[in-house]
Amino acid sequence: MKYSSALPATAQAAYAEVLQLARQHELARSVGSLSGSFNRKTVKGIEYWYYQFTDAEGGKLRQVFVGRDDERIRALVDRSRSREMKSLDPLAKSAIALGCAAATPAHFRVIRRLNEIGFFQAGGVLVGTHAFLAYGNELGVTWGSLGRTVDLDFAHAGTNVELALPNNLEIDTRGAVERLESGLLPVPGLRPGDKTASFTSRVDKHLRVDFLTPMQGGREKVFEHKALGVNLQPLPFLQFVLEDIHQAAVLSALGAVVVNVPDPARFALHKLLVFAERRRHDPSKALKDLRQAAALLEVLASFREDDVLALWSRDLRTRGPGWVKRGDTALKALADVLPELPLIRRMEGSSKPIAAPRARRKQ
Repeated sequence: MKYSSALPATAQAAYAEVLQLARQHELARSVGSLSGSFNRKTVKGIEYWYYQFTDAEGGKLRQVFVGRDDERIRALVDRSRSREMKSLDPLAKSAIALGCAAATPAHFRVIRRLNEIGFFQAGGVLVGTHAFLAYGNELGVTWGSLGRTVDLDFAHAGTNVELALPNNLEIDTRGAVERLESGLLPVPGLRPGDKTASFTSRVDKHLRVDFLTPMQGGREKVFEHKALGVNLQPLPFLQFVLEDIHQAAVLSALGAVVVNVPDPARFALHKLLVFAERRRHDPSKALKDLRQAAALLEVLASFREDDVLALWSRDLRTRGPGWVKRGDTALKALADVLPELPLIRRMEGSSKPIAAPRARRKQ
């Protein structure tokens, strides 16, 4: 089964132009009024760029995330102080007209507002189906019905996971989303006094926004992240997708904004874990997780097969028996929906325990 169809080359070129210009806008806005310098730092073997400056109020050293090191980022750094830039909105509309996926206006307003207050600069990451949509534009494919969603999911590493993203900026995330036109309100907890990390719109009851973080030490309760200005809901396995981040553009008829998203290969494998975790209590969402994983792996297998296999065998499966058990469960289901993909056979082969060498007989 084919889970995606190719975007026209013109749409792919349009998205690349939107992303480049959106990053230039973002960088110029971020550093244009700040006195500081660009720096590179290596995190988990990967080089990233940051803009480092001193907070005028508190005197603290702060960092703005610029992106993973590549030629385009280095070119952006060179042009960061330039004020000569095209208008972004017409380019975004053109990319959508050519076939690129777009967020609904209601969802885009939430993402844009979080971008404006510095949520992504403070370490926030767009996850869930909206990240999946961004991957389609990035990879040059369209996902069809797999890209439909009423939820917006954002993640932050909290305080205990070493990531490339800085987490020393202070913002008021909750205040920002509550002041949106859609009237996002905290979802009440099961018991009075329960903290919540979810918001729903009083205008559109189907619109839901969740703020997530990796579960550490079995801690399941929602907790307040003071610097971020919002509560976070711990989820198992989430750290896996937050350990390699890059930037993407979210498109809408209202414009385009830059967000942080996980590496798509990590996202796909994480979706397998989520499928195994929720397949009994929420089978419809679990099936969507499995199909999104299958769709991404089907595309990535054509040019990143070895990367996926390395993440599967040398990373995911080394994190403990719970990870291995869920991974194996999901892999069996994945083989049913992608029976002809050679990558699945390679993943199955790398999942088998290696037999201990036999002792040689003494001659």
